Amino acid sequence: MEYRQLGRSDIQVSALCLGTMTFGEQNSAHDAHAQLDRALAAGINFIDTAEMYPVPPRGETQGRTEEYIGSWLKARGKRAQIILATKVSGPSASFTYLRGGKLGFDRHNIETALNDSLKRLQTDYVDLYQLHWPERSTNFFGQLGYRHEPEEQFTPFEEVLGVLGELVQAGKIRHIGLSNETPWGVMQCLEIARRDLPRVVSVQNPYSLLNRSFEVGLAEIAQREDVGLLAYSPLGFGVLSGKYLDDTKPAGARLTLFDRFQRYTNAQGTAATRAYVELARAHGLAPAQLALAFVTSRPFVTSNIIGATRLDQLEQNIGSESLTLSDEILEAIDTIHRRYTIPCP
Repeated sequence: MEYRQLGRSDIQVSALCLGTMTFGEQNSAHDAHAQLDRALAAGINFIDTAEMYPVPPRGETQGRTEEYIGSWLKARGKRAQIILATKVSGPSASFTYLRGGKLGFDRHNIETALNDSLKRLQTDYVDLYQLHWPERSTNFFGQLGYRHEPEEQFTPFEEVLGVLGELVQAGKIRHIGLSNETPWGVMQCLEIARRDLPRVVSVQNPYSLLNRSFEVGLAEIAQREDVGLLAYSPLGFGVLSGKYLDDTKPAGARLTLFDRFQRYTNAQGTAATRAYVELARAHGLAPAQLALAFVTSRPFVTSNIIGATRLDQLEQNIGSESLTLSDEILEAIDTIHRRYTIPCP
C-alpha cells in the first residue's frame, strides 16, 4: 500500500481510504467490523466517517456509523494505528432531528458535534475534522447555475477557524479539512489561516470518471497549496462498476434500495459509463478497478475513498491500488472524457 502526506501535516495516509457511509444501513456492526479488519490488514490506515452517517440519513440511524467504528476501535485496541476522519454537518432543511435542525459552523454546533462524535467513536481525538458542506449557498451536491445571495448570513471563516483552532489546542482535533467546497472557499480558508489559525490539509469532494469537475480550479489549488483531494464517490455510487447497465437492479445494491440516488444515472452518465466499462473489458480489466485506479493515480489526489457493502467488493476495490493504467488506456479515457465531459456534476 502506498502512503501519502496529508497536506502539510506530518501524517501519512494510505492511498486508499475506507469510506463507511453504509455502516448502519446496508451493513450491520458485524459487517462493518469485518470490513475494518480487512482494510487494516491490507494496509489501509485511513477511515472516513461523518456525524450524519449512515446514508441515506435518517433520525433513527443518525450516528450509528460512528458507533460501529467506535465499538471496533474498543474491541481491537488499535486506535494509534488509524488515521480517523469525521465531519460536522452543515445546514440542511431535512435534518430536523440533528441539534433541532439549527445547523451551522458556529461554536455551539462545532463543539457539540465534535463531542458527540468522540463519544460515539470512543476516542479522545480525531485526526481530521472536516466541514461536511458549506454553510453558505453555493455549488455542491451536483448543483449547477451558481446564484449569488448577497444578503446571506453565514459564520465568518475567521470564527470557524478560531473555534477549530481552540479544539486543536485542546487536543481533540489534530488537523482540519473541508468537504464539498469551492475554489473560493478553499482559498479563503488558506488566506485566513495566515493569522495563526489552523490550515486546512485536505478537501473531500466528488471525483470520478463521471465527474472530473475538480480538475477545473481546485486541482491547481490542491497541488500548489498542498490541500490534497480526498476523492469520494470514485465509482459514482457503484455505477462505474457496470452493474446497473441495461436497467439491471442487483439485489441489495444502493440504487436498487434507494430511489434518491440518481446523480450518476442520467442519459449522458449512462452512455459514458458504458464506454468506460467497454474500455475496461477490452483490456481484460474489471470496470470498477479501472475507474478506481484512474482516480488514485491523479497527482492531486491524496486518498481515494472506497466503499463497499460486501467483502468481495472491498477486496476488488483494494486490488485497484496496485493497478497501473497504460498510456494507451489513459489516452482512451481522455477520448471518452472529451465526448462526455463531466456528465454527472
